[in-house]
Amino acid sequence: MAITTQMVKDLRQRTGAGVLLCKKALEETDGDMDRAAQILRQKGLAAAARKVDRLAADGRIEAYVHTGSKLASLVEVNCETDFVARTDPFRELCHDLAMQVAATNPQWVSRDDVPAEVVEAEKQTQRDQMAGQNKPEQIIERIVEGKLAKFHEQKCLLEQPFIKDDSKTIQQLVTESIAKLGENIVIRRFARFQIG
Repeated sequence: MAITTQMVKDLRQRTGAGVLLCKKALEETDGDMDRAAQILRQKGLAAAARKVDRLAADGRIEAYVHTGSKLASLVEVNCETDFVARTDPFRELCHDLAMQVAATNPQWVSRDDVPAEVVEAEKQTQRDQMAGQNKPEQIIERIVEGKLAKFHEQKCLLEQPFIKDDSKTIQQLVTESIAKLGENIVIRRFARFQIG
């Protein structure tokens, strides 16, 4: 099948990938737009994983003020260059992250940021709740680990479901943005303010 310019343009608009990558993906799939998009997503996510160790020293601080001005948040999101920091997709990501912080009130960016004593206290609380239920120790530990994962999902920004699309986590949203923008992106810190 002949790959037309319009096909390449449509795939590029759909995925955000470069023209040559879109053309190669369409050639590889004989013009199948869905399969080509899937190939580009897989390649993009693989490329994103390789970018994680690169220094992200530029970026922006985004503010979100909820209607009524009684709730607001600030988030610092870093990328590698000021060029990417000024793009609309990066600004949209920062806005979405600030809105996420305002809506869900996370305590930490990632599970690595949760102090060990907080994790131990949470585990002990879960064990205490399981006391007297006559369950084997390995079952109790499995339940405690499951509840600890739920704790991280609620309290750690990167593990929360995205409020605009709960089929993906914030970590997946950031990874998709890395693949789309071609630079490492790191959420450094955030703050949430509420009156009362």
